[in-house]
Amino acid sequence: MARYTGPKTKIARKFGEAIFGDDKSFEKRNYPPGQHGLAKKRGKKSEYAIQLMEKQKAKYTYGILEKQFRGLFQKAAAARGVTGEVLIQLCESRLDNVVFRMGIAPSRRASRQIVSHRHITVNGELVNIPSYQLKPGDVVAVREKSKSLDAIERSLSNSSAVYEWITWNNETKEGTFVTVPQRLQIPENIKEQLIVELYNK
Repeated sequence: MARYTGPKTKIARKFGEAIFGDDKSFEKRNYPPGQHGLAKKRGKKSEYAIQLMEKQKAKYTYGILEKQFRGLFQKAAAARGVTGEVLIQLCESRLDNVVFRMGIAPSRRASRQIVSHRHITVNGELVNIPSYQLKPGDVVAVREKSKSLDAIERSLSNSSAVYEWITWNNETKEGTFVTVPQRLQIPENIKEQLIVELYNK
């Protein structure tokens, strides 16, 4: 199965929230897709369906396929701490996500492309693996040759989000993954406990 590259609004409508960021089309039609999308009476979902939906939402949000996501869950289950929280923290520690959080790319999809196209360094070394797991203290920077790229310049100029666990220097175009964020600091609306319950069945 290839990574999802279809219409983002359709997926956002499925989950009832703009999981890919600002979406004007979603704002106009924020109800489920399909001919019965506006119907008030929709069948009650089973516990399994609710749990599955939450897992799919997390996977779409972070752009992770099932095999990789299950691997992250197994890693979270083996780690110290609350499994669901550790799972989200592992998603947040991915290089593509941090590139997005730093404002180098306007979306996680774009950040994966920027990383894959060798525009990013970690601690001075080129890294082109979007799923690369960062550790506290790692320095993420735009490669010298890529600093003048229009797409990166445009994204940084439009970026205003500030995260406590990340620092960014716009002049040098480098930042530091200071620490793994606490769950309360992560803005994603994901009920990770439902995902844990699904995998533990």
